[in-house]
Amino acid sequence: MQKVGYFKSIHVKIVLIYVLLIVIAMQIIGLYFVRELEQKLKDNFQTSIRDRVSILEYSAREELIKIRNEEDQTKEQSLRSILYGLNSYDIKEVRVIDARYQILATSDTNNQKIVGQRSMDDLVRKSISAADDFDSISLDEETNRIWKLATPIIYKGEVIGTLYIESNIENIFGQMNEINQILAGGTAVALVITVILGILIAQTITRPIADMRKQAQAMAKGNFSRKVRVYGSDEIGQLAITFNHLTNRLQEAQSTTEAERRKLASVLTNMTDGVIATDRKGRVILINDPALRMLRIPREMVLNRPIISVLGIDPEHSFEDLIHLKEAINLDLSSNERPFILRANFSVIQKETGFVNGLIAVLHDNTEQEKVDMERREFVANVSHELRTPLTTMSSYLEALADGAWKDEEIAPSFLQVTQTETHRMIRLVNDLLQLSKMDSRDYDLNREIVNFNQFFNRIIDRFELSKSENVTFVRRLSDNAYYVDIDTDKLTQVMDNIISNAIKYSPDGGNIRFGVVAADSILKVMISDDGMGIPSENVDRIFDRFYRVDRARARSMGGTGLGLAIAREMIEAHGGRIWAESEEGHGTTIFFTLDILTDEEGEWD
Repeated sequence: MQKVGYFKSIHVKIVLIYVLLIVIAMQIIGLYFVRELEQKLKDNFQTSIRDRVSILEYSAREELIKIRNEEDQTKEQSLRSILYGLNSYDIKEVRVIDARYQILATSDTNNQKIVGQRSMDDLVRKSISAADDFDSISLDEETNRIWKLATPIIYKGEVIGTLYIESNIENIFGQMNEINQILAGGTAVALVITVILGILIAQTITRPIADMRKQAQAMAKGNFSRKVRVYGSDEIGQLAITFNHLTNRLQEAQSTTEAERRKLASVLTNMTDGVIATDRKGRVILINDPALRMLRIPREMVLNRPIISVLGIDPEHSFEDLIHLKEAINLDLSSNERPFILRANFSVIQKETGFVNGLIAVLHDNTEQEKVDMERREFVANVSHELRTPLTTMSSYLEALADGAWKDEEIAPSFLQVTQTETHRMIRLVNDLLQLSKMDSRDYDLNREIVNFNQFFNRIIDRFELSKSENVTFVRRLSDNAYYVDIDTDKLTQVMDNIISNAIKYSPDGGNIRFGVVAADSILKVMISDDGMGIPSENVDRIFDRFYRVDRARARSMGGTGLGLAIAREMIEAHGGRIWAESEEGHGTTIFFTLDILTDEEGEWD
């Protein structure tokens, strides 16, 4: 997690907000206090001046209305004596002006030259004309603030003059500057104390929060052992207790989830069926190893790909189709080497509200089942076909005999001969089927005995040589060594009878049938070869299937049931051996099978 910057931390923010609130409060209080104090001092100063002016106004009025004798002082002298000594720290100058704007006297001893001159001051003119007080504040040459006041001298309702006073009000503003400095110093001290208290208070809030942040980071990494320290029982303390409780619950939930995940992983890993899970958009998010083996693709090529493309069904189906699909579908992944069919069942993952979260696909290898079903269908069809032909023939001939052909001494015997032949053919077919059924159900026992295989093989060949056609030649390539094998002689005789009978059937006139035996690594390999028409390469591996014939018409005409080699394969495999064929079309066929020998002797045939 990214580290929080110092100036972005909540600790600094709380202190800054706290200090800012104090500053704003101090400024508001200071502005209000200074303004009110300044106004109060100004009012007190002006009241004090006005009180003194009112006494002076009375004295000046008396002098202005006084009737004088020759021995009395002049009006100017009297007024000068009244104004004498009025100049002080706060009063700078006082002037007495008559109604004609003539300056009668001034208290400023250095400015007596203005006496007798007309006053041009606006305050004086306004005061005389309006019979009211007028004042203003202005700066003098030394940039001191001067409060000027013009108050009229009224006698019997008539303005007979005015008093003009200039007072030094700069002292008031000087006092206000001192007060502002004191207030600023107090504010600074208060801010320092506020910052210290703010840091301490902020720590009481941010310390638990910092602990919770560290715990959350530890929880994100899977560490649930750490606990948040509880500093008190207030809201933050309650939050810390709740956070610790949440940690315990999360630890329990993670343990449960991890256990379920391991169970699910174990189930998915050990399942024989393949499992694929998708998200709500149909992209693969999970696939187990059996599914990868079935699809024969690496994991990195599957994840985050659409499931329809992974299964190869994108031309026929969309993801929405799979969501609404009720039945399983077959996936044909067969190759030229082997068949491979998968059966896919789909299940939708959705919430209680019906919102689709994804899809689960279960893949099952259905190759063997399909193969069994196909073989069953072929078996039923072949048995039906094999039985229908002789039954149809017998039915036709028996109908002919029933219609009177039995009376014809030339035709009746041949008809009976045909029905007898077809009857024997059906008996052989039924016997072969019963034998195959017993072998499939393992309902048989091998009566094993140890025999010299060369002697056993020669006896079988001798028996066929007595009844074979003169146009077929037997060629024996047997070793003089004695190879002893543990076999059921009856069943192995049946195997060799089937193979040799087929070789004689399919050998042309003048052809050879070769017999050979070779031993290697305690394995006896037996060969029976003919010069017949051969088998196409694509059909060689199928000649041991039940009812399979390369040339059906010719094989049926020769009386074959199509089960001889199938029975031979079952019996050889029951002896623990293996049987196979090698053939080239037009150049004959060779049947090989193997048996375990009981000696270490080896032989060769050429």
